[in-house]
Amino acid sequence: MYRYLTILIASFVLFGISCTWAANWAVLVAGSNGWYNYRHQADVCHAYQILHKNGIPDSNIVVMMYDDLAKNVENPTKGIIINHPDGTDVYHGVPHDYTHLEVTPKNFMHVLLGEKAALQGVGSGKVLQSGPDDNVFIYFTDHGAVGLVAFPHGVLHAKELNETITKMYNEKKYKQMAIYIEACESGSMLEGLLPDNINIYATTASNAEESSYACYYDEKRQTYLGDVYSVVWMEDSDAEKIDQETLYQQFLVTQKYTNTSHVMQYGDLTLGQTHNVSEFQGATQQIYKHHRNLLKKHRNTLLRRDAVPTEDVRIAIVSRRLAAAEDNSAKKLKLERELAQLYNDRSIITSRIEQIASKALLINRGGYLEIVTEKRMKLTKYDCYQSVTEHIHEKCFDLQNEFVLNKLYIMANLCEIGLRDFTMKQAVDETCNERLHFDY
Repeated sequence: MYRYLTILIASFVLFGISCTWAANWAVLVAGSNGWYNYRHQADVCHAYQILHKNGIPDSNIVVMMYDDLAKNVENPTKGIIINHPDGTDVYHGVPHDYTHLEVTPKNFMHVLLGEKAALQGVGSGKVLQSGPDDNVFIYFTDHGAVGLVAFPHGVLHAKELNETITKMYNEKKYKQMAIYIEACESGSMLEGLLPDNINIYATTASNAEESSYACYYDEKRQTYLGDVYSVVWMEDSDAEKIDQETLYQQFLVTQKYTNTSHVMQYGDLTLGQTHNVSEFQGATQQIYKHHRNLLKKHRNTLLRRDAVPTEDVRIAIVSRRLAAAEDNSAKKLKLERELAQLYNDRSIITSRIEQIASKALLINRGGYLEIVTEKRMKLTKYDCYQSVTEHIHEKCFDLQNEFVLNKLYIMANLCEIGLRDFTMKQAVDETCNERLHFDY
């Protein structure tokens, strides 16, 4: 036996045959901060626990999240984060690779491309070191708008994301990749952009025109614990034998139980039908019976009962807190003022964006205001849209605000009907004589 083994090894050396082992790599990103956005970091922490439980080493998992929840003054269970009612702590053991100001679109792209030198002295410096035999899993959760997803500071545009993953393919940084995106209008990050021949299968929480939804409002923490699409796929991964479940089968489960938005799939759909979830989320180590029971309970009740569109989450939270507050208390009065301020902020933001559209159309193509403010057109003018939204961020208000994000389709529409970005920027300058700042 040893003689044959020696001959085999010698053959590898003689003929230059190399034996490589495929590895799993993952990048998990929560693009928001603040207690009102609790659910995004809770989602990412839960995703980490799934991958860790299934045997993917921390050295191969990159986590990007603001990390302002565990010790938050509003956290009644210091050091603990949960992702569903009565859930277990999902924060323990989570790597702190990139936190606070390090959670940026640029750093995210550096991580994906394995550009370690660009991240020297930043966070853990950990990047994907995957190669042509490895599988990569990317999960992103946060606010979004047509053609972009938000980070705590700055946004990532659809064109930038797709150029990055195409570069990963050209540089042979993976064998196969799965991408899951939780954000409003998340389908617009991939629709018409992600090729079907670069070994990537992707699903999104919503199509290119609609909101994603938060769920699991927790009375104790007074915030939403998860997002519908995210908790559905993760609770499926918790409960099912994912080494026997294809990506497409998980998509069908997620599509069925995400009854609030249209879960979409993009890229290489054949890959989704022929490869199991475990090839990207790790081999199943153990199945918990209580996970199955919780899964049945949540699918049948909680998701349907309290799901709320992302752009309404902040108002919904304050409304719930107000309803629970004692009459004539100082807390109730404060919440009433906060709720009134939120409605006022939303009105101001909507008015400003519609004024920009009106002024742009007066300069060129009058009569289109109703069309661009009411109908959502498919985004194809990516450069125009990116240029204008960056200008709005500089001159008007932070794009991270969900009220702003919800109205950016109007800017996309102006580009689509043929307005030039310099015309729209002129309208921005005339409308936004000062940059508005909000306390969230």
